[in-house]
Amino acid sequence: MTLDLHVEPARLDEARALIDQVLTEARAFDGCIDVGVLVDAEDPNHWIGYEKWETVEHDAAYREFRAGAGKVTGLGPLLSAAPVMTRLLDHSLSSG
Repeated sequence: MTLDLHVEPARLDEARALIDQVLTEARAFDGCIDVGVLVDAEDPNHWIGYEKWETVEHDAAYREFRAGAGKVTGLGPLLSAAPVMTRLLDHSLSSG
């Protein structure tokens, strides 16, 4: 899963604090292989969050957690555009 975020420039510190909390919770969640944030080298307000889960079921359980008890509140006002989530599957690609 990737999450494309555009943070309001004046709210970077608040966004970092909130995302740090989200990352800590995600890392502790059952089935989490890796989670983090990449920052655009040309635009420090453009972040790409990524998650990798052991199974689709682990990912689904995490989505359910985030939709309920673990819902992230307060992110919307920190963003300059709506976040875009993309769910990806890990497949080996080979040429020829």
